Amino acid sequence: MLQSLKKYRLELIFILPMTLYIFGFTLLPIFKTIMLGFQDNLTGEWTLKVYESVFQKPDFLRAIVNTVGVTIIGLSIQMSLGLLVAMVLKQTFKGKGLIRSLVLMPMGIPTLVSGVTLLYVFGTQGYLNELLYRLGLVTVPVNWTSGSIRSLFVIAFADTWKVLPVVVLLLLAGLESISKEVYEAGGMDGATKWQIFRHVTLPILKPTITMTVLLRAIDQFRIFELPQILVGKAVPFLATYAYEEYAYNNLSASGAASTILLILIVLFVAVYLKYVDKGEGFGHGR
Repeated sequence: MLQSLKKYRLELIFILPMTLYIFGFTLLPIFKTIMLGFQDNLTGEWTLKVYESVFQKPDFLRAIVNTVGVTIIGLSIQMSLGLLVAMVLKQTFKGKGLIRSLVLMPMGIPTLVSGVTLLYVFGTQGYLNELLYRLGLVTVPVNWTSGSIRSLFVIAFADTWKVLPVVVLLLLAGLESISKEVYEAGGMDGATKWQIFRHVTLPILKPTITMTVLLRAIDQFRIFELPQILVGKAVPFLATYAYEEYAYNNLSASGAASTILLILIVLFVAVYLKYVDKGEGFGHGR
């Protein structure tokens, strides 16, 4: 044992800081949060009453629905639009560098600033209502952040505007790794552009798509800043609900909400890999 430690001493020195970081700032907090959900906030007694209590609250159930809803809406928009933009940027045309710069610009804007900026668009006195009024489509301002289904689309749009550059970069990297010979072979066989896209581009791009979906889904489930800025308490999400409970010193309810959020993320990843990816992308690579 001592000989092994001496032999791999340098390797151990290098991995020890990362191991301590993961344990101290990831695993331990997660374990502590899960435990909080099973403890009474006042007595510290182990109980399931915390979960019984939170599931009886309408705001908590709304938070689950809103979290899942905005994730599905956001992912659908981001992957569709991101793939379209990436395919355009893969082409050669004048002004390509400028377009790329404009597409990547939101990456450098802090989420807080982008949220406040979008209030000028979706607020009752914002630019969107002004445009709709001038077009004669509305006579009174629409309250886009009132808590209805419209609010989910507003948040999904705001998040898409902020993170689209990341999605585009990932998908563009995957597209540019596809050999031109593959497309030329498809063209020689008489395949149409749609057939090449469906049977050549998408299958080869599947590992990149899977990685992008999983990264964005995890981040989407944890969405926090944009809902806080745009809709506040009108539209609860699991992350904002957990924060509000923590702010009111209800640590058990906050831990329970955070644990449910973790379960949703794990379930989504497992279901996606099993029924959508099927081991063809993330599992086996190209």
